[in-house]
Amino acid sequence: MAGFSKWSPQAYALMRIMFGLLFLCHGLSKLVGFPVPPPPGAAGPVVYAAGLIELVCGALVAAGLFTRWAAFIASGQMAVAYFMVHFPRGFYPMINQGELAVLYCFGFLLIATHGPGIWSVDQQI
Repeated sequence: MAGFSKWSPQAYALMRIMFGLLFLCHGLSKLVGFPVPPPPGAAGPVVYAAGLIELVCGALVAAGLFTRWAAFIASGQMAVAYFMVHFPRGFYPMINQGELAVLYCFGFLLIATHGPGIWSVDQQI
């Protein structure tokens, strides 16, 4: 298994880029209804602010620019989203449909602590 460790930087970079792009898509959905319209009832200043954070932080994480700060903010937003939206429906993420929020929260926390890695603007600066 030691041979796989040589690909760790590339695998991490791909994970960081995909996390950022997928998060960006959530922001686009909330703000402009692309690639899918937001869920019914998802309107108002809180949803707009969440969409803006998702769009900006997703783009920054994907590009690897201000990666630690953007990932930290995204992680915090997902923690808040979990406790505001999902936790009132029940304790377990499988029941309250909060799995994605928990995964994003801890994935972005990993990115915030690990840093941008290769293929990032931060590395080039």
